[in-house]
Amino acid sequence: MSANGERARPEQSFRGPVVLRREHQTEGSTTDQRLLDSRGPSDWVHTDPWRVMRIQAEFVEGFGMLAELPRAVTVFGSARTPADSPEYAQGVQLGAALADAGFATITGGGPGTMEAVNRGCSEAGGLSVGLGIELPFEQGLNEWVDLGINFRYFFARKTMFVKYSQAFVCLPGGFGTLDELFEAMTLVQTKKVTKFPVVLLGKEYWQGLYDWIAGPVLKTGKIGEKDLALLHLTDDVDDAVKVVHEAYRAWEETH
Repeated sequence: MSANGERARPEQSFRGPVVLRREHQTEGSTTDQRLLDSRGPSDWVHTDPWRVMRIQAEFVEGFGMLAELPRAVTVFGSARTPADSPEYAQGVQLGAALADAGFATITGGGPGTMEAVNRGCSEAGGLSVGLGIELPFEQGLNEWVDLGINFRYFFARKTMFVKYSQAFVCLPGGFGTLDELFEAMTLVQTKKVTKFPVVLLGKEYWQGLYDWIAGPVLKTGKIGEKDLALLHLTDDVDDAVKVVHEAYRAWEETH
């Protein structure tokens, strides 16, 4: 306290907009000095503030690349799907059908089902997009990607999948496909995105999951009937494309 009873103002320093007081003050160089002085360790490129800039750059790059993308459908599926399997052939068929219907296709850009869909779309003259992700086991974008970008951060990549798609189609896949499926369902259920169908293509593979959702999840009140209706289960590529078309027309009527 000061002589007049007022609380003494604590010692303080500034780091840009950040105020540091009492024992939290730090001594050292200024921000300008650290920027202009090339000497010193390079650990700063791995700090959280620098990561913020990288995250921002990923969003800017993604928005810039995809802003003029025509109407598109994101397709998910396993990277482990063999090229000689029926699932791969169905992926090629789906990519071609979407291209014929005037949709670009967006995949994770990897091998397996993603490659199949990109291939089908590209061979049919459509725009084949791949949004890759940096992984410990390097995959790289498949050769059928016409327009591609690699991301460091899953959340930035996920934003692009949703923002620039009119629908999700999920072929048989693992944790990555399930992650994207349920995130899409959550966004639709909470009306973060609207007129956004989610199609499960492959009844034999998806029926068990669908029955669980329609069974215990619905019957115990964890979701409602309207939530279950957000999912469309089919074996037919033409049916999947029809669902996408109808949802897109409904979306157009409201925009």
